[in-house]
Amino acid sequence: MAMKAPASSNSYLLLAPLALLLLAAVVFLLPSLNGARVGSDGGLGVLCARRSAGAEDYTVAAPAAPKEEEKPELSLLVGVLTMPKRYERRDIVRLAYALQPAAARARVDVRFVFCRVADPVDAQLVALEAARHGDVVVLGGCEENMNHGKTHAYLSSVPRLFASSPYDYVMKTDDDTYLRVAALADELRGKPRDDVYLGYGYAMGGQPMPFMHGMGYVVSWDVATWVSTAEEILARNDTEGPEDLMVGKWLNLAGRGRNRYDLKPRMYDLSWDMDNFRPDTVAVHMLKDNRRWAAAFSYFNVTAGINLHHLSP
Repeated sequence: MAMKAPASSNSYLLLAPLALLLLAAVVFLLPSLNGARVGSDGGLGVLCARRSAGAEDYTVAAPAAPKEEEKPELSLLVGVLTMPKRYERRDIVRLAYALQPAAARARVDVRFVFCRVADPVDAQLVALEAARHGDVVVLGGCEENMNHGKTHAYLSSVPRLFASSPYDYVMKTDDDTYLRVAALADELRGKPRDDVYLGYGYAMGGQPMPFMHGMGYVVSWDVATWVSTAEEILARNDTEGPEDLMVGKWLNLAGRGRNRYDLKPRMYDLSWDMDNFRPDTVAVHMLKDNRRWAAAFSYFNVTAGINLHHLSP
């Protein structure tokens, strides 16, 4: 009778092929494992493949350095003087600014400027605007007006309100002016940062531009700071009267704003027939109703490419 082989011998015979497979794996795969290298960052970054000396080689790229934020070349505060009840107008003006291309390398902030909001209904609704948009400035030292001190209150308050982050320039404009911010920033880019008075210049009394049109004018930060401390303005009661004319008077008597720049014809009043738009516009004034705002948006292609028929569900 034949004898059975011991169980242990059968086990060894079964394991032999498996051992051979493991040995082959070590022989053929070890060179590839030795060829893998990891960068000194310990594995951070993106795995990139590269070829060297005819062999497959892998390394880990160092993470890209964070891009340094580009510092603005200039900063501009745009104060839009408005009145509490003009809710619809402010909505239009906000859209007009929001849908413009950003001014390159410039910090531009737009604020809607009120005097004291006395009516309780207006106070609630303006407070909603402030909470929603964060672009409201209420001046406590004046009653709402056009030519009885509001511009003085605005310019004299700016250095205090924004002392922690001053601007290079301060602008006063109206809520019926369409300002093209990038065009204005380009005009300011090469200008001095001190003693500047820029806008639509009026010629008067043989002088080329003793004052700038109230549609919108810019002064440098130092001029606004001077206005905030110039007691002689109040002593002469020079806050009463046409505000643009008064600002020119303050600066002329004090020898301020000597770097003057006239942006005519790029700043202008829109004609009755709305046919005098310019492609190089900096600011167009007299947009007193929705029809005139719509004409401006159409001319400057603000809504180009938007087909309302395709927006229906």
